[in-house]
Amino acid sequence: MTSQPIPSPHQLPVGSKYCADPDCAHCKEARAALASRFRATRTSKILAYAALVSNFLFAAFLGVLWLDHKRHTSLPTPGGTYPIGFTSFVWTDAHEDPLAPPHTQRELFVWMWYPATPSTNLPLADYLPASWRRAVEREMGFLPTNFLTRDLSRVHLHGVRDAEVAAKHPMYPVVLMRGGHSALTADYTSFAEDLASHGYFVVGFDAPYRTFVTVRSNGQVIKRLPQNNAEQVSGEEQRRVAERLVQDWSGDMSFVLDRLEELNTTSDSSGRFRGRLNLQRVGAFGHSLGGAEALQFCHDDIRCQAGVDVDGAPVGTVIADGVKQPFLFLLSDHSREPAAETNPVKANIHSVYDRLPSDDRLQVVVQGANHYNFSDGGVLKAPLLMRVLHRLGIIRLEGRRQIVVSAHYVTTFFDVHLRGLPPSRLQDRPDFPEARSVN
Repeated sequence: MTSQPIPSPHQLPVGSKYCADPDCAHCKEARAALASRFRATRTSKILAYAALVSNFLFAAFLGVLWLDHKRHTSLPTPGGTYPIGFTSFVWTDAHEDPLAPPHTQRELFVWMWYPATPSTNLPLADYLPASWRRAVEREMGFLPTNFLTRDLSRVHLHGVRDAEVAAKHPMYPVVLMRGGHSALTADYTSFAEDLASHGYFVVGFDAPYRTFVTVRSNGQVIKRLPQNNAEQVSGEEQRRVAERLVQDWSGDMSFVLDRLEELNTTSDSSGRFRGRLNLQRVGAFGHSLGGAEALQFCHDDIRCQAGVDVDGAPVGTVIADGVKQPFLFLLSDHSREPAAETNPVKANIHSVYDRLPSDDRLQVVVQGANHYNFSDGGVLKAPLLMRVLHRLGIIRLEGRRQIVVSAHYVTTFFDVHLRGLPPSRLQDRPDFPEARSVN
């Protein structure tokens, strides 16, 4: 039997267990390399498992959002007693729209809600016509459309299309309504239905090249022009774009009021609306830039008798001149925003507000309210997403609650100043602790 020679430690393979020299630098390096490879392998496995779990959770999250997207949704129940009617028009004239391509006539898509007689044989109105809904979904994109909002074809309204006007009173006051920036009028259906249920004609409208997207009867889709997007610019340029938009929309509000006068007298072939609109009692309200438009309209047109600005920064000549009509500023909670941003807006609001008689002005802050949730988006966004935003502190007041509280103040302000209800109706209420009046 022959014995094998024992190799020198320095002749052993790297990492050999037979190296007997504890101070061997070569073997120390080998052991360190092995340990490093082990740690790298373990880390890569952990990362792989983490990625697998993350992908599973994300897929599950999208699955829940997708299922929720398909659920049926009802807008907040209107607070009034009238059933609601709904109809629409397309109105044009020879006036050239300065914010559209050259030589384009003014064209407005008009949506109207009103107090109606009860009806069981007429269909409920759609949230948006099918052609508009498809265009909006294409422009919003796949993810927001299918995962972050409810399916607009499954949103249930309270208005009945083309119902007869309620016979309880011969005439009803009129409120013109404007959405925020390029938002569609339909985005404020909750406000419109609440006002109509209290006995108001509510008239909103969209304009090609300024509204996010509009659709003509022939199927032509018209998108907002980039030069009409105040959100793409900043500073002085943003102010100029906003002023142009406010002035043009204010002119459109006057045009709509002219056409309502015609509808009220001779042009309604059906006779459904003839003599039913009380155009001696006209109000205007809007959200965000639409609030600035309502404010400027009341400055420009003496037919406006009361107005509401919902969380909109004043823009235009109204800041220096003020208004003579009763006005409500309904504001979201801006307490967490930098003073450098909010102070100029507050100063412009008070430039108008402070010159009004105390009986003709009101400023209400809805604590915890989010600027964007004054629209129906507070109800139609995915609930799971809203819960996440709530946990992050971005959303503090539930969207449906924000609309209900806000609609109460909008409707009640018009009740006091267009219908003569007692001003005590506007006092702070214990059932709406989120809202408080401020000077």
